[in-house]
Amino acid sequence: MHKNHNLPEAFAELGIEAPLLHALAKMGFATPTEIQRQVIPLVLAGRDVLGQARTGTGKTAAFGLPVLQMIRRNEGLQFLVLVPTRELAVQVAAELRRMCEGLDLRVVPVYGGQKIKAQLHLLGRKPCVVVGTPGRVMDFLERKALSFDQIRFVVLDEVDRMLDIGFREDIRRILGQISCPHQTVLVSATLTDEITRLAKRYMTDPIEVNVSRDELTVDEVTQVYVTVDPWDKFRALRMLLEQEKPRLAIVFCNTKRSVDKLTRQLHDAGIDAREIHGDLVQAKRERVMDRFRRHNLHVLVATDLAARGIDVQGISHIVNYDIPDDPHSYVHRIGRTARMGTFGKAISLVTRDQGKRLTDIEVLINREVPPITIEGFVPRPPRDDWRPNHGSHDAAVPGPSTEPGSEAEQVAVPPSPRGLGAKFKPHRRRRL
Repeated sequence: MHKNHNLPEAFAELGIEAPLLHALAKMGFATPTEIQRQVIPLVLAGRDVLGQARTGTGKTAAFGLPVLQMIRRNEGLQFLVLVPTRELAVQVAAELRRMCEGLDLRVVPVYGGQKIKAQLHLLGRKPCVVVGTPGRVMDFLERKALSFDQIRFVVLDEVDRMLDIGFREDIRRILGQISCPHQTVLVSATLTDEITRLAKRYMTDPIEVNVSRDELTVDEVTQVYVTVDPWDKFRALRMLLEQEKPRLAIVFCNTKRSVDKLTRQLHDAGIDAREIHGDLVQAKRERVMDRFRRHNLHVLVATDLAARGIDVQGISHIVNYDIPDDPHSYVHRIGRTARMGTFGKAISLVTRDQGKRLTDIEVLINREVPPITIEGFVPRPPRDDWRPNHGSHDAAVPGPSTEPGSEAEQVAVPPSPRGLGAKFKPHRRRRL
């Protein structure tokens, strides 16, 4: 940890001034990451920036430091950050608060799952910075609780995921309501054609910064897969956890239903695990995440969306219990480990009919994911009562998705009678 008199000169050379340097010293920042080195001077120079960098490379400081330095005190809301999830809103707001400690700048997160009245009270205190999910920001705009009259800086963080989960119209409506001159920064782990179109419409001569090169995953993540039968997945996971002894692990499933089921199975097997997904009330989500951050909980079972805002130091293992349908989701998942130069391991459980999904991932990340075997794991035949959607206790196979972008895992087994309950279950509206 740096002392206040030993300021991080590498950040000073980028144009960051003493008050923020003192905060960075307290946070332990010494050397800027590549995206920080490239983006900070551009933002300070007043340019719009379209940045691409892998998860865990310090994107928040890249846009946060220069903007916080240029904010004028007591002039209302000047800095808006849009993020895809409530967890990321809390995370980004907390990091910005740490950066501007001593600057007398108020930072307020707004997101679904928390009482409107409490957030209205915080907005009534005239914050300079608001970090929010698009849905809640639109809500407050309609209530006239937010004003964009003084906006000078807009950041869309993890914009690829915001588009993936259906915030297209909210983003366009929000950006369309900002009429005063302002800088815009878009940061994302991946840049799609849709993001490029968004940039052309709402940004002014943006400079593109790509520090991902051709690799979307870092060398510090050891990536492997295990071939398993769908009815044997839970037993394989249990043995992996026993043998790997992860310091902190996130186990990913494709649906909320699968997350709940797998968490119950782990509990029954004597493994302390907790679930996190969009249907949990905010207070429970925060309790679970607090335990995970404090390392009092070592196994977190999550959906892609719920894990999107998880920025926890020390995650040693990512397990893809369900291999994702979209290869970009794989990139975001394993980006939870090996953050800021540390090391991690990503293990995927792949059934025999999912070879194409694995190949699609390898093509995207431009590297081969090698197979491994689990010591002592001998494949078993399916039990007589096993069914792909109504299987045994050891078969946590996803049912129909309750989240956009997910689909039920298809398993190559002989046809069997299927109930109508899951098929005709109505989709619930996502809460963010």
